[in-house]
Amino acid sequence: MTTWRERSPAQAAMLNPALMALVTAAAASEYERADGGPMPWPLAYLVAPMVLHSGTRAVLPGSTRTHLASWLSSHPVIHAGFARRAQGLADLVREGVRFGLANSVLVVNDLGGVSGTVNTRPARGTETGELIRKAGFVGKWLTKVDQPATAFVLLGVAL
Repeated sequence: MTTWRERSPAQAAMLNPALMALVTAAAASEYERADGGPMPWPLAYLVAPMVLHSGTRAVLPGSTRTHLASWLSSHPVIHAGFARRAQGLADLVREGVRFGLANSVLVVNDLGGVSGTVNTRPARGTETGELIRKAGFVGKWLTKVDQPATAFVLLGVAL
């Protein structure tokens, strides 16, 4: 993990543990609302690269009815770079999950399910608000995938 002194100012500002925890909490909250159960914790590693990368975020589908596999086949450039982005964010996601657990934004149950709490409504017209809304969408969208492993395989991610 990169120490704070070694991080660029942009990385320290935009990829800080609080933001990573909030993105994960928004996804977990909407996942749980849609599915009735907590989000499997490995999915946190897919949410961040989907919403933090502006190119991916911009082309996310408008509805959860779009299957992940068909969306990926329609966006080969996004698919081609996704695994590398997910790998690059893995340490930051872990750091954000730890921050979220320490600050009661995230809770992990005995079976590895993650529940999230987002205490405010995302502000419209702000990038942070958009990240939170899109993370919630991705959390809800991932309920449509039968198993977390399926999402990882479709996205080409191995952690």
